[in-house]
Amino acid sequence: MTTKTVAELLSQDVTLQDVTVKGWVRTFRANRFIALNDGSTINNIQCVVDFENFDEALLKRITTGAAVHITGELVESQGKGQSVEIQVKALEVLGDSDAETYPIQPKKHTFEFLRENAHLRTRTSTFSAVMRLRSSLSFAIHKYFNENGFYYMHTPIITGSDAEGAGEMFRVSTLDPKNPPLTEDGDVNYKEDFFGKETNLTVSGQLEAETFAMSLGKVYTFGPTFRAENSNTSRHLAEFWMIEPEVAFMDLAGNMDLAEDFMKSVLSYVLENNKEDLEFLDKRLQDAEKSLPQAERSPMNLIDKIKFVVENNFKRVSYTEAIDILRNCKPNKKKKFKYIIEEWGADLQSEHERYLVEKHFKCPVILFDYPANIKAFYMRLNEDGKTVRAMDILFPGIGEMVGGSQREERLDVLKEKMKALDIPEEELWWYLDLRKYGTAVHSGFGLGFERLVMFATGMGNIRDVIPYPRTPQNAEF
Repeated sequence: MTTKTVAELLSQDVTLQDVTVKGWVRTFRANRFIALNDGSTINNIQCVVDFENFDEALLKRITTGAAVHITGELVESQGKGQSVEIQVKALEVLGDSDAETYPIQPKKHTFEFLRENAHLRTRTSTFSAVMRLRSSLSFAIHKYFNENGFYYMHTPIITGSDAEGAGEMFRVSTLDPKNPPLTEDGDVNYKEDFFGKETNLTVSGQLEAETFAMSLGKVYTFGPTFRAENSNTSRHLAEFWMIEPEVAFMDLAGNMDLAEDFMKSVLSYVLENNKEDLEFLDKRLQDAEKSLPQAERSPMNLIDKIKFVVENNFKRVSYTEAIDILRNCKPNKKKKFKYIIEEWGADLQSEHERYLVEKHFKCPVILFDYPANIKAFYMRLNEDGKTVRAMDILFPGIGEMVGGSQREERLDVLKEKMKALDIPEEELWWYLDLRKYGTAVHSGFGLGFERLVMFATGMGNIRDVIPYPRTPQNAEF
């Protein structure tokens, strides 16, 4: 008999048939009712045991966390909350289960406790829902790009360049840390290292993706990136995943069109395909916020927030216009903002971005044409000489979601910008070659995948949307 998943059994219209299912026991009540889950759905299936037909020693092994193999008859449920249940005919406990030490008991656990047991936390309803949504979002991303003519490329994880110029990178080396070879000046001699130069874990695949875009037209990367930033906030990870499309012959307007269509597409996919998980997480979030003061609650519930993005056109606003709006708004004048906006050139914070989205425009916002001195060297300089063709997409509840730009395609301008920022030409000679041979307008954007998962699940801490978070002083599992 073919084993069915719990999701398949709960969707069955035909009852009074023999079925077999395998999964993990969530609860076993009154030596009679097993709540079984196999990860295929947020819902459990109830398996009803007639204890008179089974050995008492076997029943004692049916504890929370135990893996079991059940065969029985699928019948209409007599209880509330499910349409069908299984009348158990045969039951096998697979392997051992230590009920006394199993940490994920059927009670409420803190997220901090569950992070300490991250290898087991997906057996809870919350984390199984989060990880199913993460999987669906991953599929939706690949699906979108595949259907729109993009080629998927794998950019290197080990790199000799810093795409962002931030300098917070993890070094990759095989040199003896206690006795490294030194130069005559007493510096570490990286010429004797494995790659013959200083190398690091990448912070972005963008620069390499640009090289492929200038031959294949439309490409994207989706892979792990790393930042050695000693930050323990709820929004920072040392290892995270980035989605980065790059498109030849596309200007900033086309880049904004692409990013808006992309975001609406992937979020529409989970609205359609992860309804039960979203409904569960929506209710969890609403229940959690009941104890908070009104001012600290989310402006809209989870599903409405996602629909807010999918169903609204994104408002396109220049940075200069946004600064004027923020400088003259009540929260700024009454000093309600933590960071007061006083003059043009300020780097916007999450509170400013959320005000524009949630209070002023009441729709997702795309800001463009930022001051050059707060953006990366590779962004195209505007004719005014002080702004660049950058764009950020702002979402409710979270602020910046996507960052991108039209790339600087003019060799002389790019060289000047690199010189001003002390970026050696010899380090990025291959990047400069793109501006020497067949240069053309091109654009792209970056999206931190975990930030997208946070938005789609309503989780408040980035550590809870990645299987095994890497943060300062923490590389467990």
